[in-house]
Amino acid sequence: GLSRAVREVFVRLYEEGLIYRGRYLINWCPRCETALSDLEVEPKESEGFLYHLSYPRSDGHGAVTIATTRPETLLGDTAVAFHPEDTRYGDWVGKMLTLPILGREIPIIADTHVDKEFGTGALKVTPAHDFTDFEIGKTHGLPSISVMDEKAQMTSEAGPYAGMDRYDCRTRVVEDLQQAGVLIKTEPYK
Repeated sequence: GLSRAVREVFVRLYEEGLIYRGRYLINWCPRCETALSDLEVEPKESEGFLYHLSYPRSDGHGAVTIATTRPETLLGDTAVAFHPEDTRYGDWVGKMLTLPILGREIPIIADTHVDKEFGTGALKVTPAHDFTDFEIGKTHGLPSISVMDEKAQMTSEAGPYAGMDRYDCRTRVVEDLQQAGVLIKTEPYK
């Protein structure tokens, strides 16, 4: 009876236009295969790395260096963004970059969500895998490419990494980036 009552309330609210159904990001536990409320998430500091990667301009006129803690998500990048007030990159907005490894072209955009003081000031935008990137993607009409499934396995959208566990994929992507000469440096990061 409780489940039926909850379903009835949700249907009524939907019919009245008070709630809607849509695609958005959630906190997901691949071990339990369930959504977690923001209230249930307990952030904790951990040791990791900050990877500095070079994304070449498609026209051959330079490259943008981004810094990321999750290089495996670059497989789902749909743009690189700069803060609109960041004078280092103003004339690059509107140009195209070539996504390392996969070779897909992605645009350079400007967005106020970008922290120009973090890393290089350039943000790789992966709308399907980051809350800030999701908002940037909505604002700019970017596609959302999900490269991980509910069990944290790489999807077919991950190209040659499909079927791999996310951590195994990270190792392989870092090796491939290094081999391609686009991994500039790796530094410890908390």
